[in-house]
Amino acid sequence: MAEQYRTVAREGVHEVEINKSRFRCALAPAASESEAQEFIARIRREHPTATHNCFAYVIGADGGVQKASDDGEPGGTAGVPMLQMLVRREVRYVAAVVTRYYGGVKLGAGGLIRAYGGVVGEALDTLGTVVRQRFRLVTVVTDHQRAGKLENDLRAMGRAVREVTYGEGVTIEVGLPNAEVEAFRAWLADSTAGTARLEIGGEAYGEARHGA
Repeated sequence: MAEQYRTVAREGVHEVEINKSRFRCALAPAASESEAQEFIARIRREHPTATHNCFAYVIGADGGVQKASDDGEPGGTAGVPMLQMLVRREVRYVAAVVTRYYGGVKLGAGGLIRAYGGVVGEALDTLGTVVRQRFRLVTVVTDHQRAGKLENDLRAMGRAVREVTYGEGVTIEVGLPNAEVEAFRAWLADSTAGTARLEIGGEAYGEARHGA
């Protein structure tokens, strides 16, 4: 499992005009293949009169699932260059749909490859990317008296505080790099005089502290 991956920061659209054809690239984060397919279907519904709705997506931190479609363009001139751009830019868990409205001027195979790949690259630049880091989820269990200061200390240290739940006690869910779990355990014992309890959970991905 990859320690980190890069993905698109948010859903959005970037559009260019090349030789009177409009190329509209819609990008979105996609947590699964079914989410990518739902996004593609939605864009197609929004543009039923378009000449083509070509797509590409990459799912998995290691890029294990990769799919592309030319949607009627000459083979290898649309979906593949879109996919190659996503892979070259090392983005994961992302879906791209390029909607083309034909303007009457043929671009040729080379022109199409440059147009479809290029608009995806420009869309990534416009929307931006974020790095997501693999974390170990840990839960800190403490009393109400210490909870406020402890939460503030965690946030001040730049820790990824994911959820705070108030009940009989207070539980604070934190994402930690695996290598820092034992140091965190020692810090917690020291800062709470040994009164807080630490429970080790599973793994997840969260935004890296220092971003992209």
